[in-house]
Amino acid sequence: MNSPAPKKIFRFPIMWTTRYSSMISPLTAITVFLPRVESHTVRAMDGRRSVRVARAMASTLRTRGRSVQDMARLDSIGRGYRTSMQFQQLQYFVAVAETRHFTRAADLVHVAQPSLSQQIKALERELGADLFLRARGNITLTDAGEALLPLARRILADADTARHEVQELAQLRRGRVRLGATPSMCTGLLPDVLRAFHDRYPGIRLLIEEGGSHDLVRELARGALDLALVVLPLPTPSPALTTVELLREDLVVVSSPDAPRPGEGRRTVRVADLEGERLVMFRHGYDLRELTVAACRAEGFEPDFAVEGGEMDAVLGFVRAGLGVAVVPRMVAARAGRGLRVTPLARPGLHRTIALAHRSDVAPPRAARELQRMLLER
Repeated sequence: MNSPAPKKIFRFPIMWTTRYSSMISPLTAITVFLPRVESHTVRAMDGRRSVRVARAMASTLRTRGRSVQDMARLDSIGRGYRTSMQFQQLQYFVAVAETRHFTRAADLVHVAQPSLSQQIKALERELGADLFLRARGNITLTDAGEALLPLARRILADADTARHEVQELAQLRRGRVRLGATPSMCTGLLPDVLRAFHDRYPGIRLLIEEGGSHDLVRELARGALDLALVVLPLPTPSPALTTVELLREDLVVVSSPDAPRPGEGRRTVRVADLEGERLVMFRHGYDLRELTVAACRAEGFEPDFAVEGGEMDAVLGFVRAGLGVAVVPRMVAARAGRGLRVTPLARPGLHRTIALAHRSDVAPPRAARELQRMLLER
């Protein structure tokens, strides 16, 4: 009687690529992404054993808490597997979940709509659960879909990060950095630092996303950004993020040179003096809006808005036109050029703390770490 053939052994390096996505189960795929593990041995296994073996592998590796938790949350999804989940299927699933439309999702991932629908159905068969409720003109996630979506986004984001880490090559000749920043940081701090970084590493693409701290924290958490410049304290403190204080910045009052000087002509102005001024105010969700409104309320009055809802450039333009005064960072006022009068706030004044944030569970890519170093050493 012939002896059974030995099970095939696959060795995968830590830098995962989609080329291997059809060979192993998603539980094992998450194990591959664990940080600081140089290589793993993964046995080909059938669905009945995949959960048990994946758990055993996790207990032998130096994992962080989130990795084990993610694997445990996938246990219920992974039971009963007969074939392998592919990254392509996860990409299609996330596209449909975000667009809530199969045709638009197919356009987004550059595939024919029937092919996308077939892959979604195959994924649902593998998981043993419907991911979408389908009604004419209305696509919604089921409970199983809601459970899978954040994990699928994390897997895809980590795979994308790993792929770009490999592509950055020696001496950072190519690659990318995804940096989030508040609009005032894009106007004030970043131009000089980004110019120096680009001069040193011209092959690195810089992708900048402007937003409020709340939005940037959310984008960091889901893996859409490598680094972000945020205002402390964070709207919602997150143990999943690491923050390093970068600078403490004074705020000043800007006004049109053609308008009366705020504070009855004094060289400095108190927050209480703004009670008699009409303010040009930033849109909701802007860190400076919350800070200014809170300072006015602490002095016992509600600020009077001449116009509200703008971004930094719009606010400065409205002030130049004489519509009112605004409270802005000193660094922004210094770079704003002509057409603005700058009046410091009297002590204790108003300040804000800027920090550099990144995910705690995943080290930033090499190019992002270099930009981080230049920001901290500026």
